[in-house]
Amino acid sequence: MATIKRTRRFVGVAGALVLAMGAGQAMAKEISIGYVDGWSDSVATSNVAAQVIEQKLGYDVKLQAVATGIMWQGVATGKLDAMLSAWLPVTHGEYWTKNKDNVVDYGPNFKDAKIGLIVPEYVKANSIADLKTDTGFKQKIVGIDAGSGVMIKTEQAIKDYDLTGYKLTASSGAAMTSELGRAEAKQQPIVVTGWVPHWMFARWKLKFLEDPKGVFGAAETVNSIGSKELATKAPEVAEFLKKFQWQSKDEIGEVMLAIQEGAKPEAAAKDWVAKHPDRVKEWTGK
Repeated sequence: MATIKRTRRFVGVAGALVLAMGAGQAMAKEISIGYVDGWSDSVATSNVAAQVIEQKLGYDVKLQAVATGIMWQGVATGKLDAMLSAWLPVTHGEYWTKNKDNVVDYGPNFKDAKIGLIVPEYVKANSIADLKTDTGFKQKIVGIDAGSGVMIKTEQAIKDYDLTGYKLTASSGAAMTSELGRAEAKQQPIVVTGWVPHWMFARWKLKFLEDPKGVFGAAETVNSIGSKELATKAPEVAEFLKKFQWQSKDEIGEVMLAIQEGAKPEAAAKDWVAKHPDRVKEWTGK
């Protein structure tokens, strides 16, 4: 009887070890993606990618809202597995230079991206240089989160275009669009930091101020960046990131507008994935 008990106990321990190993393997099938909550494109892209990775590749995805610099640092140190919001080569140029040896670039998920200073079409100013003599803007530029690429470039633009007296106010993407909306409603002059892709271009008639000095650079790409460990930890995810790419601003715009109109990001992403099985198959083969 004693032998049987020991055998049963042994089997029980062995079973517990198997279960523990299984649980460990399940936990290993989790990846983390960093994104910037104030950027509508970052929210839309990250949530769609998360749904595809979970539904088709079988990984649990932990989405973490972080500041731009922390996002880059997180991937470079391996605390985050990936980010899908790297604006290259200009906007996040400094972050890339600092971290390029510690990350893997999986290529663009959106092409023809652009940052700069944006105004309503009804204002007279057409160039950043016009801000120097146009008093309607009250020497104020409405910004987004401090430390983001477009904010860094705007500080440079203030210097390069000699916009003495101009103040760049840091806020968030949501606060910036709220202020833009209030100005639009009253047809008042306003200049904001902005980018494409963004839902605000579908909501209002806007224009980029011309940038003859090229401070903000030409069209860019938004790239998917992974940690050094990602390809080993989650090879299927790494392969997916190589193929994951929006076809146009209208395609990602479907998700951004749905979120802006009140849908939860996860729900908007699930809905888009369900409606576009062919696109998902192009990315995953499934």
